[in-house]
Amino acid sequence: MNSPVKTLNPAAECMPREEIRQLQLRRLKNTLSLVADKVPCYQSKFKDSGFHPGDLQSLEDLHQLPFTTKEDLRLNYPYGMFAVPLRDVVRIHSSSGTTGKPTVVGYTKEDIKVWTELVARFMTAGGVTAEDIVHIAFGYGLFTGAFGLHYGSEAIGASVIPMSGGNTDKQLMIMQDYCSSVLVCTPSYGLTLADRMEKQGIDPRSLSLRVGLFGAEPWSEQMRVELEQRLGIIATDNYGLSEIMGPGVAGECLFKQGMHFAEDHFYPEIIDPDTGVVLPEGSVGELVITSLTKQAFPMIRYRTRDITRLNYAPCECGRTLARMEKTRGRSDDMLIIKGVNVFPTQIEEVLFKIKGAEPHYQLIVERKNNRDSLEVQVEVNEHIFFDEMKQQRQFVVQVEKRLAAVLGVSANVKLVEPGSVKRHEGKAVRVIDRRES
Repeated sequence: MNSPVKTLNPAAECMPREEIRQLQLRRLKNTLSLVADKVPCYQSKFKDSGFHPGDLQSLEDLHQLPFTTKEDLRLNYPYGMFAVPLRDVVRIHSSSGTTGKPTVVGYTKEDIKVWTELVARFMTAGGVTAEDIVHIAFGYGLFTGAFGLHYGSEAIGASVIPMSGGNTDKQLMIMQDYCSSVLVCTPSYGLTLADRMEKQGIDPRSLSLRVGLFGAEPWSEQMRVELEQRLGIIATDNYGLSEIMGPGVAGECLFKQGMHFAEDHFYPEIIDPDTGVVLPEGSVGELVITSLTKQAFPMIRYRTRDITRLNYAPCECGRTLARMEKTRGRSDDMLIIKGVNVFPTQIEEVLFKIKGAEPHYQLIVERKNNRDSLEVQVEVNEHIFFDEMKQQRQFVVQVEKRLAAVLGVSANVKLVEPGSVKRHEGKAVRVIDRRES
């Protein structure tokens, strides 16, 4: 194995597996004692399950406890899940609240310090240095993404351009004029930037961009190839969620063999999303996370709804932390079409491999005559869109056959003209499910 690469905290990232587990157990005991003493929701959960923090003898004993869900956070809105008084909370973030009351999270000074360190950790692993100029195109505000990457960049010693989201033309002007070398945004917005660059005749080689750190939504390996080729960068994935911390829970190194999971601060499990049973090592399932060092807002067995797999073999870079595969989607975003599980990322993988299809698509799910139907609206280049009907039909048949082979269920493909699928500055909305309505 190669020598460990330079990191901000080699002792934490390259620990032997047994030392990692010992550290997790010690920190888990402290966290369970904290919530049992300070958080009424967990006091009730522990009482109902007959569990006492002193009962924990191994990491596996954690499986005795019930899960924490987003509904728990909503029922305890806004501050009922906090484990410290508000006078000790120095930062408050929350979700968008698009489906009801937002989930509210808090941070102590120490929480902010840990958050900063973990973001700096994955940024360094992804190739960011003190010489870089980091262009952050995440929206600033209650969303955790921009602030996490902002402070992580400063911890490394890099310069930060807090551009925020939107105004794509100005984003490109700033990139050109300010010599941005690292791009931070969602992968879908990265493609939006690439589209606009091509329309304006901007050669990506004329920019200083060399690294892209993409997160906040599932994206496929084919989208990575697209981003790297069209923007002339190295594209890496990173993972986080506000309820646990924000960005910094996991992130890729330059070997791109999975995202290194910060096991010294979070304990992961993979469960069957239907039964809640913990699955054997190497299984694909829903990620459940327990925070080990959070002070203001500790989470015990939080169901992320993200579908992934963990690999505990050491990486070629020398890091020994578990590696998390790219998320395949969310269990609550998974489509069940005629009894078959379908993730948008599966469709994305197919479309990116077909010449003439643009990297923008929309999935429309409906129920007709008591049967589910899936329509895939695919942007195509002008040559195909304005081609003769016969050639168009041949293209549609080709796409439908490939989708059926991968998904195991048929889909109707509809070609739409370039630029007709709505572009998003943040997370892309891929699915419109009309069955409930």
